[in-house]
Amino acid sequence: MADREDDVANVFEGDAILFDMDGVLVDSTTGVVRIWREWAEKHGLDVDRVLEVSHGRRVAETISLVAPELDAASEAREYQRIEVEGLDGVLEIEGARELLASLPPDGWTVVTSGTRFIAEKKLEHVGLPVPNRIVTAEDVEKGKPDPEAYLKGAEALGVRPEACLVVEDAPSGIRSAKAAGMRVIAVATTHHPEDLTGADAVAGSLTRIRVTPRSKPGDANGPRFEVRAQD
Repeated sequence: MADREDDVANVFEGDAILFDMDGVLVDSTTGVVRIWREWAEKHGLDVDRVLEVSHGRRVAETISLVAPELDAASEAREYQRIEVEGLDGVLEIEGARELLASLPPDGWTVVTSGTRFIAEKKLEHVGLPVPNRIVTAEDVEKGKPDPEAYLKGAEALGVRPEACLVVEDAPSGIRSAKAAGMRVIAVATTHHPEDLTGADAVAGSLTRIRVTPRSKPGDANGPRFEVRAQD
């Protein structure tokens, strides 16, 4: 499963691709920032601190980190209620549709810190496919940066962790995937490239990632995909 650096691209081989959702496939930044800002102000919390720790983490875990005195489960339910009412601001990230279309249904899934309900609503809203084996907040005991979510993703697809590639936009998600023994392509959509140095490669956008089929499932001749990521 050797990786190599091309003249203009980082080139990887693998059997499955695991995508984070927010900031990778869909852009919900405006709505998410607004909800967290209003929530933080309501509870007299440091808005910048809340925004800093929230991206890539489950809502309830963020609340437990920044306001352990609150009922995290109850607050998370209210967050979800507000979030689903604001889907009009959720957009497809450029290149997502084409990249997913280049992959077979059993060769990818989504691993998100959001709930299944919200994840499905967002993907449906922008017209992207909802994978059958999606991994959401309800499927894990510990959210990112713990490796459990990405390990669950590999298990769902029946692929060894080291044969998986992950596409992430957040440092916490990168740490999660690396702790799971996976290689990571970061997309600089929500963070500056210098904040994504834990990844194996950083692509400027999804349009800079190309997938070429190499073999079929169970083929002993080698990995299923070649993936090229350009900055």
